Amino acid sequence: MSSRKELDSQSMGAIRLVDVLRQLPDRELGSLVARLKIRIDEAKRIDVPSQVARMLLQLPEMRDAGILPGPTRELLYRVAEARGVLYAQTLPPAVEPLVARGIVFIRGREGGVELLLPIAHMIQLRSWEGEDPRGARALLAQLNPDVASSIASHYLGRPATPPVALCLEPAWEVFADHKRLAREVEELAPLERKLLNAIEKVGGEVDTEELLDLEREPMRLRGATGATPSRRGVGFALERRGFLIPVHPNRHVIPSEVVAIVGAQRRVEREAQRREIRSFVLAEDHAPRRARFAEDPAPIAMAMAIAVRDPSIEVRAGVGTPRSLITKFAARFGREPEAIALVASLSRAIGLWDPSAVSTASPPGSHTVGELGRALFDAWRRGGAWDEARPDGEALRVTADARETSAVGVVRELVLEALQELGDGRWAPWEAVAAYVRSDARAPGVARLIERWAQRAAVEAMTPAEVARRVALETLHILGIVDLGDPESDDTEAIGPTLRITPRGRAFLSEGASAESRTPSLVLTGASRFLDTQALRVGPSATVGSVISLAPFVEIGGVTGTSLDVLITPQALSHALSAGFDGEVMRTRLEALAPLPDPIARTLTQASTVIGRAEFVMTQGFLWVEDPEVRELLRTRRQSADLFVDPSPPSGLLLAVGVELERVARRCRALGVEVLVDGDVYRTRSVPPGRGSGARRMDSSGSMAAVRSASAGTVAAVRSSSRPPSATGARQPAARSVAVGSTPPAKRGIGE
Repeated sequence: MSSRKELDSQSMGAIRLVDVLRQLPDRELGSLVARLKIRIDEAKRIDVPSQVARMLLQLPEMRDAGILPGPTRELLYRVAEARGVLYAQTLPPAVEPLVARGIVFIRGREGGVELLLPIAHMIQLRSWEGEDPRGARALLAQLNPDVASSIASHYLGRPATPPVALCLEPAWEVFADHKRLAREVEELAPLERKLLNAIEKVGGEVDTEELLDLEREPMRLRGATGATPSRRGVGFALERRGFLIPVHPNRHVIPSEVVAIVGAQRRVEREAQRREIRSFVLAEDHAPRRARFAEDPAPIAMAMAIAVRDPSIEVRAGVGTPRSLITKFAARFGREPEAIALVASLSRAIGLWDPSAVSTASPPGSHTVGELGRALFDAWRRGGAWDEARPDGEALRVTADARETSAVGVVRELVLEALQELGDGRWAPWEAVAAYVRSDARAPGVARLIERWAQRAAVEAMTPAEVARRVALETLHILGIVDLGDPESDDTEAIGPTLRITPRGRAFLSEGASAESRTPSLVLTGASRFLDTQALRVGPSATVGSVISLAPFVEIGGVTGTSLDVLITPQALSHALSAGFDGEVMRTRLEALAPLPDPIARTLTQASTVIGRAEFVMTQGFLWVEDPEVRELLRTRRQSADLFVDPSPPSGLLLAVGVELERVARRCRALGVEVLVDGDVYRTRSVPPGRGSGARRMDSSGSMAAVRSASAGTVAAVRSSSRPPSATGARQPAARSVAVGSTPPAKRGIGE
């Protein structure tokens, strides 16, 4: 669909559903109504777009996106992650079902198009892997109807009416705008701000008893699940604004967007701790004797994305990556299984393993290889795909109802805040970062939250310091954020390992910069090129979809921290050709990355050259007829012409599909031609009775042939046990014999 010009002039943020429908041309709105069979009631006081919006919110696809096709579902998630507006240079093929159902709308933009997911649709989607489980969108999507109505009424300024999703659109507009949300926080009453700061200080999550204690509410109303918060207290005032969301069964969580604003003031107050870290790092040289340098995870992620396109590898959606596959990739690419599992989990979270990744019109296929590391880091930072508080960090490995994430997000932010104080090229002891985490006021509250979560998840609880160590020394090193230094033997217990932030990590952690300036320039430059007549080195400027499209006819070569090589071998090309890939298609996909060298160009040219054509014809068997006159007789006579394939090769006739040998022998014998099977004359099972006596008819019927069955592709034949007796002295016309077989002899070809 296309929109009116007024729609193009609006802001770049997500748009309300009714506003989108009102700005559609009448023809397109009528087409949507007819396509979805929406009944419009002219007697209602609301206009047609409002009636259509209410019907669209009842679509089953909005309640469960799992019923959508895989590529379409992944595209819907990418648009939602982009806050409802996703730019694309070309229209993705997977968007057609979403446009047809009125879920996503298309808006023209200079140099491409924008995919618009209205706010009401966006806040109805269930959470998916890779999404921040504590984000405002995820929390609004699981609201109790009563809580949703109170939040909608607060931002609407009037009582909310069904459907509540339409009434929640003003609330989402506030949460999506950082400045407006900051003003809302500043306008809170002193008691409300005090309670909000207190909850954020203990990790951003409390149970009902703790909430009542913090707001000093003496009244305790208890139900089946425990204490019930008062509907007149300070906590309810925060809940009504969406700053404190109740989560079943007995928890209250502050959305991540609100935590970022409240925590900004607290970070200013911790400037003294930051100065201690800087002074400790600058006081002496902590450079290690040996170091393990971080590598870009993009090449290994691309190599796995190509490898999983193998038809023999099966990875089911919504289920953890098979351990056997992790072990296989670890041995193939020379990486630790933990590193492979992390990159695989994040790759699946951004849709890199989905078949739709070959499309360069939408993420992740539209990303360049140089931008892929940033996409993996953002997916990890959002949470939902990997949890360091679990012994096995992959969230998909547990059942869907047990995928509740821990408070690891708070620990991650603490570690990242500490790393931002380290200068580029400066080695710092891990103990300095650990002290920063331990001294934070939220550490005791986070420890309590992790312990409670571990009890619900039935796993062993870890301390915040242990989680922070795993985040800094394992996850961030795998993602290319920090380099690790091996400590000296006598300083192991004193200061522990050392680490330093990489230029790539500094760029990823920078705030307030554009996407282009946040990514290091060394990652964005470099084109793909052929190293020799077979090896193609993928450059950072290549698009992810273009590289993955090579999977059917390339082999994975060298995989390092800086590059990925794919091999175009004759064996791989021959396999692709036998699988049905056209040579011109392979040439086009390769030329999209780099100019082809002469040997590969010649190989593809030879492979795409057609020297002739052969037509496959299904046949039941082959009837040898040496005599050309007899062959022409059988081919042209009305009694037998429909039994054979015309044209047939010389020296015989091909039996048509479904024609039995019994029928062939009977009709050929009626024309005076006998059919031989294995050297004997084939006799039909039933011979028409003659005009003689009954005894003679019995003698004729006594020569019944025995039945012999053949396998598929051959002729079911019946051989006579003995030649029938002929009447003595009777003069019979000379019958011509032909032989029948399943295939023609090898030496008898066309032209004999």
